[in-house]
Amino acid sequence: MHQKILVIDLFAGPGGLGEGFSACSTEDGKLAFKIGISVEKDPAAHKTLTTRALFRKLITNNQARQDYYKYVMGKITREDLFRKYPKEARLAQEETLHSPQTLGEDNEIIHKRIKELVESHNGFKIVIGGPPCQAYSLAGRSRNAGNKDYRAEEDHRHFLYKEYLEVLSIAKPEVFVMENVRGILSAKVNNKLIFPQILDDLKQPSIATGTTNMRGYKIYSLVVNSKSPENPDYQNHSDFLIRAEEYGIPQARHRVILLGVRDDIKKIPDILVKTKNENNTVKNLISDLPRLRSGLSKHQDTDERWMIIVSNYLDQLSQYFEKQGKAEAFSKLNLNLSKELKRNCSMNNGTKDILMPNFLRNWIEDKDLNVVLNHETRGHIETDLLRYAFCAIYSMLYDGISPKSRDFPAELAPQHANWSTGKHADRFRVQSANKFSTTITSHISKDGHYFIHYDPTQCRSLTVREAARLQTFPDNYYFEGNRTQQYVQVGNAVPPFLAKQIAEIVFNLLNE
Repeated sequence: MHQKILVIDLFAGPGGLGEGFSACSTEDGKLAFKIGISVEKDPAAHKTLTTRALFRKLITNNQARQDYYKYVMGKITREDLFRKYPKEARLAQEETLHSPQTLGEDNEIIHKRIKELVESHNGFKIVIGGPPCQAYSLAGRSRNAGNKDYRAEEDHRHFLYKEYLEVLSIAKPEVFVMENVRGILSAKVNNKLIFPQILDDLKQPSIATGTTNMRGYKIYSLVVNSKSPENPDYQNHSDFLIRAEEYGIPQARHRVILLGVRDDIKKIPDILVKTKNENNTVKNLISDLPRLRSGLSKHQDTDERWMIIVSNYLDQLSQYFEKQGKAEAFSKLNLNLSKELKRNCSMNNGTKDILMPNFLRNWIEDKDLNVVLNHETRGHIETDLLRYAFCAIYSMLYDGISPKSRDFPAELAPQHANWSTGKHADRFRVQSANKFSTTITSHISKDGHYFIHYDPTQCRSLTVREAARLQTFPDNYYFEGNRTQQYVQVGNAVPPFLAKQIAEIVFNLLNE
């Protein structure tokens, strides 16, 4: 009898890692993994997790899938959906512990459930997840550096990985997968790098937690081959860094991912296989989605007003690029504004010409889904619309290059004290059509300046769905919460398609 591998998902966010593992299947088409628990403290992300957990339990029932589509289209309420399928709803809520839970604060509830799952499971177990990264991220450390009262050794976020160790000591999994930002490699506490200590603790959780009868772990890279099954030997810590764009993800996302394997397992795990696909571009991933206009904040927001404003801006930019010797190239651009553009579009009336690579299309597309989820623009102040249009046109005229602050006309410079110092050279960044995107981060929830759409006639930042596409979330993945909360969830997630590739490596290792 096929025994699924039990997954314990910590710091789960909206479920990017879990989605990849839950989709991994055996050669005969059976699911290889079963998520037993997903722990998340953020209410909006927790709601997303629970909705997705229910979807996975309804997926094989055609009528239930149709009811799920009715929910995400707004035709029935979430309560209606959960009430109609009480057994599956109960299991989904059990999976996410019925409510948001915080490791370190709600350990009695979390640990109790993990113990129950482990005791009732006869098979392999894995722990996955990434402790919150604010203390390790370069942006977070930059903010902390500006706070004279900040003490790294007093920041509990540096030590949340110890909650991960506690779960390892309870579950005693054969394998674990731990993810974090690249800044963890250089983060310091008491002027000492913290990453070597994290590695040592993960290799011997029993020492760090005082647990008896527990084996240690060998820590493998997922991108650099180990020389020895007895003692994985890596030249430097950067060997643990995964550049997601090299593995089919249309995004320059660089993250540290550690693969822990119990030390009595002799087989050396495989590494990720690089993808040679030049079609993994922003345009190919999102151009089939319905075209939308940006919103107008602080002023009356109507289609007519937006048309007048953006038309005037395009005329101004025509004159600017003419001065730059780009008049002929500018004239060849298709900058015709459409009166049909709206701020949101749930019905799938985008283009039918889907350009994304087949391996991603098969992963992302849901042919039964006749709506586009989470596809609504935010509002922008009028002067930023002019800067967005400038960035998008600049990228079109200069081979996909996003302009730096020095490239902006003086009249487009924002009233920012550091604008001309070079410290904010990338204050505005267009996601160029024919390249993979820059890293989708939670900062996209703030203002959108780093995530400008490549099409100047839409004159806006990316929507939640477009960001989710670049993160490789399936189109039927519905993000709960308000739009700001949705952006945060997408930005913090592990790309599910990358997670699926990691899941296949784990399954192949344990299947031996």
